[in-house]
Amino acid sequence: MSAPASNIADFQAWLHRERGLVHADYAALWRWSTDDLPGFWSAVWEYYGLDHVSSYEEVLADATMPGASWFTGAHLNFARQCLTRGDDTRPAVIAVSETGAPEHIPWQRLRAEVAGVAAGLRDLGVGPGDRVAGYLPNVPQAVVALLATAAVGATWTVCSPDFGTAGVLDRLRQAAPKVLFSADGYRHGGKEYDRRPQTAELLAGLPTVRHLVAVDRLYASAPGPAWSDRPDVTQHAWAALASRDAPLVFADVPFDHPLWILWSSGTTGVPKGIVHGHGGIVVELLKALGLGVGLRPDDRYLFHTSTSWMVWNFMVAGLLHGSTIVLYDGSPTHPDIDGVWRIAERTGATVVGVGAAYLTAGEKAGTRPARDLGALRTVLQTGSAMPDSTWHWVRERLAPGARLQSICGGTDICSVLAGDSALLPEHTGRLSAPALGVALDAWDPDGRPVVGEQGELVVTAPLPSMPLHFLGDTDHRRYRAGYFDVYPGVWRHGDWITLHPDLSVEVAGRSDATLNRMGVRMGSADLYAVVERLPRVADSLVIGAELPGGGYAMPLFVVPAPGEPFDDSLRAEIVAAIRQNLSPRHVPDVIVPVEAVPRTLTGKKLEVPVKRILQGARAADVVAEGTVTRPDLLPWFAEFAARSGYGTRATPT
Repeated sequence: MSAPASNIADFQAWLHRERGLVHADYAALWRWSTDDLPGFWSAVWEYYGLDHVSSYEEVLADATMPGASWFTGAHLNFARQCLTRGDDTRPAVIAVSETGAPEHIPWQRLRAEVAGVAAGLRDLGVGPGDRVAGYLPNVPQAVVALLATAAVGATWTVCSPDFGTAGVLDRLRQAAPKVLFSADGYRHGGKEYDRRPQTAELLAGLPTVRHLVAVDRLYASAPGPAWSDRPDVTQHAWAALASRDAPLVFADVPFDHPLWILWSSGTTGVPKGIVHGHGGIVVELLKALGLGVGLRPDDRYLFHTSTSWMVWNFMVAGLLHGSTIVLYDGSPTHPDIDGVWRIAERTGATVVGVGAAYLTAGEKAGTRPARDLGALRTVLQTGSAMPDSTWHWVRERLAPGARLQSICGGTDICSVLAGDSALLPEHTGRLSAPALGVALDAWDPDGRPVVGEQGELVVTAPLPSMPLHFLGDTDHRRYRAGYFDVYPGVWRHGDWITLHPDLSVEVAGRSDATLNRMGVRMGSADLYAVVERLPRVADSLVIGAELPGGGYAMPLFVVPAPGEPFDDSLRAEIVAAIRQNLSPRHVPDVIVPVEAVPRTLTGKKLEVPVKRILQGARAADVVAEGTVTRPDLLPWFAEFAARSGYGTRATPT
């Protein structure tokens, strides 16, 4: 099979020419890519010219999971690779907010600003082994700060300013950054949010920070609250660093040198800091975006995201391909449900990524964007499963000339496990196939592969972008428990999938308890920390459940404190606390009183079993007798599901 003018067809031709390899179709190519990991990944290395960047001793010196050892002896730098492929006749970045015209940033300016900020970081004593944090929206300064941090060999992490300070501190305290980049505010839904007071709170809780780089976006000429009252923190103006005349210098670091820290959702406790390496991210996202998504140098690549979601990193990596990345700092539904498509039209975006829930909301609103989306050739959809009707709406009404690519991956690998290919037909309601190099399978509870029926998504061989480690997890205990507790030596991702005989993949939702609103993963532990601090609340349980037809339910069950009534004032108090300390998207659909929260005998809340009950499973099928406290409450959740119309098979028996 061939696909003219596609990246993957060119890769096949290269394999034939350089390696003498011929694969009849995608299935054969995928099987080779997972059976011969050294052969495949060395081909990716050479195809994308990394052999001119660095040599290496061995592609895969140790294939053990966790702990696989990739490209031993290689040295490279993520920022260098992002900044060396751009064509100066096209912009590197297009930035647009809810107000104002798009700003085009040439490659030359991007390189100069990275050089200036990197030189500033070096002067502040930042280098390999140090950490730099951002409290920034999706703006050019965030991209520059990431690349400058990578250029000096330090490790980057960022939180979006729509997070409450408690959630940010839970993350950044673990990172112990030396420098904090913070914006004075952001716009969302037609409103402006001043974040200088929150920055002061963050600095009060981050004793390791010695330097604040203040990014003036909204209030540059207006008086306002102090950024910090800490005398030991030196404040620097972003403009002074970014405009500095300095050479562009990179620290070429080992393949597994830490690049950035992404954060788990905090489902089972304090969010985990997931550390990825320069080399693993470079080769993985060259492959995933190039051979999977099909990104090209002439593309304008927009992904609606916040800096806290891994797809922000996935979008920034478009620079690895010389593509123009499009940054939108604003609400997807401002001034109406077509907000993202207005931005796509204004910027000439050719590849647009959104969460499945956004597409479903557009379909349900009956919208038919009367816009010029003629440049759009690819719509990327991720975050959750999508109903068949939405697939048809995208193809027939939203973007008839574009290809709809559904992708499934995660923060854990910062990439795609299963997605699309130009060599395959589109499937309604399914992902076309496992991604190249991903030894994906569906397993039953006994570790047996299943085809055509639902099982756990597993990866049976290592990937270069699997985490190096978790922050503070010196003995790798949390890392092993996170992915390898069920099937030793095999990665369990936490999704229910059906792998069909034609290799297409159907995702049924998370098999763990991660909340997922509009494609943004959130942690139940973050919500519990806020709700259960309220004096009138004794306990709580939040569930995020994918429903038949593409719906999503997020109820919060609350146990009032002894002697406290559950009334409208308590409900309002809970909502206000969540909005203030977390974000509006953390506010549940409904808040319901419950007698108690069922738990395991070791004290863990029964999030996953209750989720499955809300989705229609029988209580007896999801919880073994004698393993939980208050099993008498489980039929109540089934009755609640039936009353609410959540599960198609909900029954109290």
